Amino acid sequence: MDDLTIRHVPDPSEALSPEYLATLVAARMCHDIVSPFGAIGNGLELLQLSGAYPGIGASAEMQLIADSVDAARARLHWFRMAFGHAKPNQRVGVPELASLLAADEKGGRLRIRLEAGGDLPRMEARMILLGLMCFETALPWGGSVLVCRGAQGWRLMAEASRVRQDPALWSWLDLTTGRERPEPAASEVHFMLLSACARAAARPLKWELDDIGGEISF
Repeated sequence: MDDLTIRHVPDPSEALSPEYLATLVAARMCHDIVSPFGAIGNGLELLQLSGAYPGIGASAEMQLIADSVDAARARLHWFRMAFGHAKPNQRVGVPELASLLAADEKGGRLRIRLEAGGDLPRMEARMILLGLMCFETALPWGGSVLVCRGAQGWRLMAEASRVRQDPALWSWLDLTTGRERPEPAASEVHFMLLSACARAAARPLKWELDDIGGEISF
């Protein structure tokens, strides 16, 4: 007799957490969007070299477009690493991370200095970028951040003349469970993600914020 027992065939997506799927979606979106920006950048370079439009390469309008394209490409690369999936064995060279920070710094208000050598796990690079985004939220008027690696791990130390205080939002970086926290806006999701990354990697996360700066360490 044929076996007519109905068996449940597991859906592969059932084994994937929403967080993991979100990182894959973020990586895919950044990968696909950055390609057109690359094509636009190449087109601008060809236009600047063309003799058909004398002086266009030095015009303020062309420089504004070129700077905007460069800033968008740098931010997309940042998002891809900060929001994309980080495999346990993936590593990132410090020069690559430094280049990413320098490119994004051109269009931002934070001055960032990286003091480290060698390489680091991609998860740590992801946490560094998310931590810097937390300081972007806290220092909307500008400031400076030193990122350094020591015997106890990574430290992100920020200085500024003005700091936007929001203890409820920063409470997301407290890894204690059972606390009620405000639901972050889309522009503040990096606080939730940094907390989730630290918890998933079993990395103790510390932070402090005052009127002239702050620190995040892990």
